[in-house]
Amino acid sequence: MEEKPSEISSAKMFGGYNKRYKHFSPTLGCSMTFHIYFPPSPSPSHKFPVLYWLSGLTCTDENFIVKSGAQHAASSEGVVLIAPDTSPRGLGVEGEADSWDFGVGAGFYLNATREKWKNWRMYDYVVKELPKVLSENFEQIDTSRASISGHSMGGHGALTIYLKNLDKYKSVSAFAPIVNPINCPWGQKAFSNYLGDEKSDWEEYDATCLISKYNNVLATILIDQGEADKFLHDQLLAHKFEEACRKVNVPLLLRLQPGYDHSYYFISTFIDDHIRHHAQALSL
Repeated sequence: MEEKPSEISSAKMFGGYNKRYKHFSPTLGCSMTFHIYFPPSPSPSHKFPVLYWLSGLTCTDENFIVKSGAQHAASSEGVVLIAPDTSPRGLGVEGEADSWDFGVGAGFYLNATREKWKNWRMYDYVVKELPKVLSENFEQIDTSRASISGHSMGGHGALTIYLKNLDKYKSVSAFAPIVNPINCPWGQKAFSNYLGDEKSDWEEYDATCLISKYNNVLATILIDQGEADKFLHDQLLAHKFEEACRKVNVPLLLRLQPGYDHSYYFISTFIDDHIRHHAQALSL
């Protein structure tokens, strides 16, 4: 039995609690923090479904909890929010903090295969370790009823993790996701360093490539994308994923939102729709 996560902060919000925890991750080889929002409980034995939120480049486990306002809908819908960090930290790998779009704060939710970055295993951390930590330590959380969402790099993480684990998640949504990383500068930089030069390895972490293989999707995929997002046309490439979904008849609701940018102002505007989208799938 691994050590229990220790609570490092707690704040009441919409009748429930934001709680931050720290634990040692054997997967990543370092201490990690994560946030849980617990909605108010109708009874001591009540078990809540979970929504995992994966954050974007430069973020920690705090950004979503502090900025999104998602707790309001999560409280009324009775969904636990789980926000992990975006990479291992404190390992002291040479160059890990040299740029904002690679290394620390930029784990891309993959399992790195390059020796230098071997601790960057955020895919296994999110898919395997974290659910186990939650189910062993928080009896009010039902990890068998889970959905996943995220923003930008985290939207990429949510989509790819969902598609490769359709048995583990009831639904997926994303805000301004990097949907075709093999064809954008952020993805090419990260994948070449984490995974090497073999393009077939990159495709295993590209939602636009994966949708042709893993398309037995039951719940509609919900994506919100701001039309004033400066990254839309060179990094995010929403239309590529839309085309790929259409080819294999995957239900996708891609909402292009006029005037909205890439920020948490955009996320907080539409987050309630996403929470309700997942609450509906989790109740089935």
